[in-house]
Amino acid sequence: MKDRPEYTARKAFFDRVLTVFGRKPVLEALRSPQLSLHALHVADSNREDGVMAEILREATRRKLTVLRHTRTELARISRNGRQDQGIALDILCPAFARIEYYLQAPRSAPQRLLALDGITNPQNLGMIIRSAAAGNIDGILLAKRGNAALGPLVIKASAGTLYRAPVLFCESLPAALKACKAGGFTVCALRADATQSLFDYRPTGDCLYLLGNETDGVSAASDSLADTALSIPMRNGVESLNVAVTASLIAFCNSMGQQPA
Repeated sequence: MKDRPEYTARKAFFDRVLTVFGRKPVLEALRSPQLSLHALHVADSNREDGVMAEILREATRRKLTVLRHTRTELARISRNGRQDQGIALDILCPAFARIEYYLQAPRSAPQRLLALDGITNPQNLGMIIRSAAAGNIDGILLAKRGNAALGPLVIKASAGTLYRAPVLFCESLPAALKACKAGGFTVCALRADATQSLFDYRPTGDCLYLLGNETDGVSAASDSLADTALSIPMRNGVESLNVAVTASLIAFCNSMGQQPA
């Protein structure tokens, strides 16, 4: 049974909404004219002075809908009741989507995706997002569980690029990898023991680069779906690079959109 068109459209809209929390992050977002805002959520237990008064003035200036909630309701919205400081803001991120919608859309040029398998450090995740958004990456495949939450630390590390980054959400990374393979993508896992160099690899069609956890690397479930493994050549006894540095090399290395010499 298919969902009604109105439900599908509403679901797609909220897939593009990122809820940020905390008074400083919310105030910074309200003062950013380039951001498209949906609604401000305020706990009715807040004292409306100091920074809260500034937040409410900015919301009025931007003619933003302000929704009042109990403290418990606000915690459910922010998903972080201990740190939300009684305030949350819905920001519309136009490049966010679910992976299934992305795969259903027509693609005219070869695509490059970056899949993140258990990136738990918020600073690493933010830096990866920043590099991917700046480089030749068409989408960042991110499971909703198993990676760091898209909260203030990730936003700060991404230097605000998270709001416009092409993040593609999935419930299960292995299931999403299978869907990408069925859609014509070649899956390349980055592994230290791989014999083929990232810098020598030339994808001929749609390609997905798979990055693993900071400590354990790519999970067994995801690695089993890889078509090939790539490594970054090391010198002077160095065993590996930080995962965010690796993401930067993928985003800007000579395999991106170039033909073999």
